[in-house]
Amino acid sequence: MGDWSGQSDLEGPKASWSELRDSDHRALQTPRVQRGRVAGGSERSDSSKPKARSMYLAGVSVRRVEDITEALWGTRVSPSTVSNLNQKIYERIEEWRQRPLRNRYVYTYLDGLWLKRAWGGEVENVSILVAIGVNEMGFREVLGVSEGMSEDKESWRNLLRNLYGRGLRRIDLAISDKAAGLIEALPEFYPQAKWQRCVFHFHKNILHKVPKQKREEVIPMLKAIHAQEDAQSAREKAISVAAKLEDLKLGPAASILLQGIDESLTYYRFPREHHRSIRTNNMLERIMKEIRRRTRVVGSFPDGKSALMLACARLRYIATKSWSDTRKYMDMTKLEEIELQQTA
Repeated sequence: MGDWSGQSDLEGPKASWSELRDSDHRALQTPRVQRGRVAGGSERSDSSKPKARSMYLAGVSVRRVEDITEALWGTRVSPSTVSNLNQKIYERIEEWRQRPLRNRYVYTYLDGLWLKRAWGGEVENVSILVAIGVNEMGFREVLGVSEGMSEDKESWRNLLRNLYGRGLRRIDLAISDKAAGLIEALPEFYPQAKWQRCVFHFHKNILHKVPKQKREEVIPMLKAIHAQEDAQSAREKAISVAAKLEDLKLGPAASILLQGIDESLTYYRFPREHHRSIRTNNMLERIMKEIRRRTRVVGSFPDGKSALMLACARLRYIATKSWSDTRKYMDMTKLEEIELQQTA
């Protein structure tokens, strides 16, 4: 059946679907392709349909899937066939998406991305919300993926309700940008969870109020705040930086800094060894960027479920192929020592 996460093996020499996607014009130039027969005399593989499904899940557009399958196997796989094949794997993706979770994930990263879907003859946005957790042993897991019409409170509630219903009872620290809907929904399910505002996005919010010609001067000042040894020192540094911003006639930037500084310092409550990984949402942002790149060639999806399934397939592929089962994302030894001291 192939790897439904978005990649399959080809008979003979192996080639990644990213190579096919980026260089499919070369595949279309394959010489002496005959109906039902590949150049060189080999019979068309019966696996063309699973490969077509895998190409689509890897981010190859439906139109290019048709062209590539004709070039490789001498027959076109129609859009309706690709759609029917995908329906067969939706059930497996859904089973993975609804699998039971551990009771506790120390760190949970949350973010959303916008994709396009066709609805009533018009193209509209649909949001895909994602949660990735780091468990007590230091390994990363994709915890949840859900569809929403926006990143509002109700959409985030649906995702958090799903996590809670699948067994997740404790989140120590949630890391995200300042999404109002998420901040409001989080305490309903995880009242003990602390929240870390992504430092990278916090700095971006401040810099939006800084003219371009002054940003080179301001950026090092902002970085110096979160390079301090502890939260109190960082807070004092922020007050100093705000005063300098005022002197530079950047009052709105200074106001954003002072109003949001405490939200960006939560990570100081956790082991120093983890600070670099938990003060921003960059890890999840990189994954979201990869999903956007993979889905861009699709254009608009026929419905929200198709968008959700493709996002899930890519996330599962990243988790199974890129995240090692033996190499931890974080060393949790220091956290364990702190918790033992607190219970002693």
